[in-house]
Amino acid sequence: MNFRKFLLMGLFTCMVLAGVVSFYASSSPDGLEKAAAEVGFIEEAKDSAVAVSPLADYGVTGIDDDRLSVGLAGLIGVVVMAAVAGGGFTLLARKNR
Repeated sequence: MNFRKFLLMGLFTCMVLAGVVSFYASSSPDGLEKAAAEVGFIEEAKDSAVAVSPLADYGVTGIDDDRLSVGLAGLIGVVVMAAVAGGGFTLLARKNR
């Protein structure tokens, strides 16, 4: 198998996991949020500066269907990270030549 095919298969796998399987992830609070609730300082939490961004809270703003919103957010995240990583690796490869 050539390297390009390997990368495309990996990208496809990531897109399926992010776009489909991510909807079935646990909706329970993460460890930090749970500890904050148990200790009693959860009320002191403030919204992040990016809480109003289009992809805040693992969904796409403006899409009412939860399954579609979470799936699209996952797909957008995979595509953006693949582009950033690909660009970074390309720059590193050129620098080393």
